[in-house]
Amino acid sequence: MIRSQKFWAAVCAVIFAGSLIWCIVLLTMKPGDTVTITQDGKTLYTIDLSKEPDRTIEITYEGRKNIIEIKGGRVHILEADCPDKVCVNTGWLTAGIPIVCLPNKLVIEYADNDTGLDAVAG
Repeated sequence: MIRSQKFWAAVCAVIFAGSLIWCIVLLTMKPGDTVTITQDGKTLYTIDLSKEPDRTIEITYEGRKNIIEIKGGRVHILEADCPDKVCVNTGWLTAGIPIVCLPNKLVIEYADNDTGLDAVAG
């Protein structure tokens, strides 16, 4: 019986160590420089932040607008006409976390943000 317990303890330790390494890799992964700005499922802009000059982009949707700021190789939503301003409060775009404005159907994310996952089962 002792031998079986040691085996399962070793299996659990290997799984734990593998999970820990996977989390560290995901957290330290640097995103690429290419960003896509999509509205209502259509890509409006594909921008290489390493080459893009500082500027603002105004995008409208059904009479509402978002003003996107590109500055210093980073991007965020500067202003929005949506009621809750979650997209503005999200701040600068970071790896793995897109900026989303649901009322204006706008998504800003890194182009190579593909983790291979299409959905989360619950």
